[in-house]
Amino acid sequence: MHVPSPRHVFAVFLMSVALTACGGSAPPAPPSAPASASASQEAVSRIGDVTIRASAIPTSTLSEPVARQYGIARNDDTVMLLIGVRQGEGAQETALPARIVATASDLRGRKHVIDMRELRSGDPGSPQALLDYVGTVEVSPPDTLRFDVQIVRENGATSQMQFSRDFYPR
Repeated sequence: MHVPSPRHVFAVFLMSVALTACGGSAPPAPPSAPASASASQEAVSRIGDVTIRASAIPTSTLSEPVARQYGIARNDDTVMLLIGVRQGEGAQETALPARIVATASDLRGRKHVIDMRELRSGDPGSPQALLDYVGTVEVSPPDTLRFDVQIVRENGATSQMQFSRDFYPR
């Protein structure tokens, strides 16, 4: 039996968000991107065999089941930030625990601290179990948010990630 890798699950989740944003009916997931990129892209940072993926999307684009799973209200003025930290590649990729500190700055220069929380899915003992970090921030579209993310893994290794996203009224 083929078991999808966490990377595959994350990619399918991102693709479903893009489809939903385009009028499809697939359950959405979070996308994010480098400065001024489209809403269906993710920001990616790779250090050695560790990959960090970040996505930011309006919560109104999430399907009801996904919003419920994340414990997030769907709203045009709320953005969900999703961070995944993985080690390895392909089917060997495993989720890594980390401490995530995130802020978002808008075009007016206001800085917003994003409270990040763990989101676990799958069997915790399984290498296929997912561990992601999710938080929300308010936005007044049209606006651009610049995300600054600090990732501290269990072994103390620290990574920084910065990216911007544009948000438009629906």
